[in-house]
Amino acid sequence: MSDPFVLTLACPERPGIVHSVSSVLVELGCDITEHQQFDDPLSGRVFLRTSFQPLAPLTEEGFAEHFGATARAFGMSWRLHDMSVRPRLLVMVSKFDHCLSDLLYRWRSGSLGADIALVVSNHDTLRPMADAAGVRFEHVPVTKDTKPAAEARLLDLVDEHRIDLVVLARYMQVLSDGLCKRLEGRAINIHHSFLPSFAGARPYHQAYERGVKLVGATAHYVTPDLDEGPIIEQEVIRVDHRRSPEDLVAVGRDAERLALARAVTWHCQNRVLLNGNRTVIFN
Repeated sequence: MSDPFVLTLACPERPGIVHSVSSVLVELGCDITEHQQFDDPLSGRVFLRTSFQPLAPLTEEGFAEHFGATARAFGMSWRLHDMSVRPRLLVMVSKFDHCLSDLLYRWRSGSLGADIALVVSNHDTLRPMADAAGVRFEHVPVTKDTKPAAEARLLDLVDEHRIDLVVLARYMQVLSDGLCKRLEGRAINIHHSFLPSFAGARPYHQAYERGVKLVGATAHYVTPDLDEGPIIEQEVIRVDHRRSPEDLVAVGRDAERLALARAVTWHCQNRVLLNGNRTVIFN
């Protein structure tokens, strides 16, 4: 039996979409193993994710030849994903280690659904963690004067290592608009969910002073609009007056780890479809 594939698509809503997609898969001798769809009443578009198992060898070119007429008839934007090919990740970090540690653990335990090919940092602090996991570590310092060269180096590494997804795992540098556009749809960031209320330094201490009752984190796609890209996942944890500022920091790190891991996993499983500045998550 051949390796599984996932078909994702979006198109204007109209009758016959699911029937037409299913008919093509039946004609190709494929067994549908999972199907999810969302009809958005506001945009009038339908979003679909179908996982299937070819019972005979199937190539992406062969599928496109059979599916092309259906896609054109319905105005579909679509992609076919070969799930036997594991996505390759480049993880960017600075000095905070909790997100990197969690991603490395999930990768080594086989639950991440992707391979961490490279860790890139503007500091040398976390090199021992990458070395212990057997992952190449690249130190790319960033200053105001060297930022263009550093970003050019990052893009060279993305090409050199055939990177599918860049993960900003508490990377404390703002990417340029040009780099964000180059990585559109294939870069995920994580940050605390207090924004825009507690921006800048020591956000958890600011939150403590205001007596917050919820601590959370947001994972989203990177765009030129800082921290405003399409949201993939959010995690929220309730706290109370007994928590110290340091407690809030620890709780926030837990939230960041969980939200980022889910976002990366769902992206690598092709469960995230963009709907304007929003996302459709088939989980």
